[in-house]
Amino acid sequence: MTAADSSELRKLDPEDMLARIHELPWQCQQAWQAAMDFDLPKCYSDINKVLVIGMGGSAIGGDLVGSLVASEARIPVIVYRGYDLPAYVDDSTLVIASSYSGNTEETLSAFNQALETGAKKLAITTGGKLKKIADENGVPVLTFNYRSQPRAALAFSFLTILGFLQKLGVIGNKSTEVTKAVEVLLKLSDKISETRQVSKNPARQLAEKLYGNLAVVYGAGLLSEVAHRWKTQINENSKAWAFYEVFPELNHNAVVGYQFPAELAEKITVVMLRSDLLAQPVQLRYEVTGRLLERAGVGYESVDGEGDTPLSQLLSLVLFGDYVSYYLAILYRIDPSPVEAIDYLKEQLARRG
Repeated sequence: MTAADSSELRKLDPEDMLARIHELPWQCQQAWQAAMDFDLPKCYSDINKVLVIGMGGSAIGGDLVGSLVASEARIPVIVYRGYDLPAYVDDSTLVIASSYSGNTEETLSAFNQALETGAKKLAITTGGKLKKIADENGVPVLTFNYRSQPRAALAFSFLTILGFLQKLGVIGNKSTEVTKAVEVLLKLSDKISETRQVSKNPARQLAEKLYGNLAVVYGAGLLSEVAHRWKTQINENSKAWAFYEVFPELNHNAVVGYQFPAELAEKITVVMLRSDLLAQPVQLRYEVTGRLLERAGVGYESVDGEGDTPLSQLLSLVLFGDYVSYYLAILYRIDPSPVEAIDYLKEQLARRG
């Protein structure tokens, strides 16, 4: 990247979202260590389900955990987004409230309701009302200090929960996998960082293909929620429309909808997130779906996870998507950090009383 390019980035990215993306490997190490150092009450292992309550960037970590451990965990990991606590919460539920700011009104509402139950409770936050309420009610709180947009603090809502599940015996030891994943992230970041020219940078190349188009991201299994993450990052960082679909379900409906409106075909780019760890029948579905997209005149690109473990492949595709969404924001000449529409919505809701 030239000096002129660097100067342009500083103008378009005054809050330095790019630095936050660069820090994901370090952030993963910090979040994992924070979870390992955190004291969980012994009785918290007596659970039959985990419910993560949160919104937006604070909830996606729970989604990623759920898809990552689905084939291993002895109990389900469920994410709930909303004001009212589900009726199935009971004494055998671990409720984890995740809110970066600690002031997310939906999360606070559900957490206050959880306080009225016999559920085991935890909170993950930087502070705010959530920490205050948790402290007042004797609820353990993992407090972290990382200044960023909530979506850029992903590791603290993802690897902390993964670490808690390990400590509770819900899953096996993941420490080695975390170390390997960090190594993969460091290598990948070097390959797709802004210092790499477009001709040698697959993330910048993909951003250029998405520019001016509507992105639809496909994933499967452990990558299902990574596709979700890509969608929300393109929404929030790039300020652009994006959607996501999940295999094999999309093969039972979405593929039939490629035909109309016909004029949209050339304005849509499908991104398929792939992993060689997925079951062979699912991998075959990727291939056949690609042919169906070609027949419909819809362009698509594929991105493969890196590393030899599920965690490495999941996190590498998260990082790749974060870079793509950043580069797309720069192509649109928009600051990736602010979320003015969300701020406006919150302001309007605050006036309702």
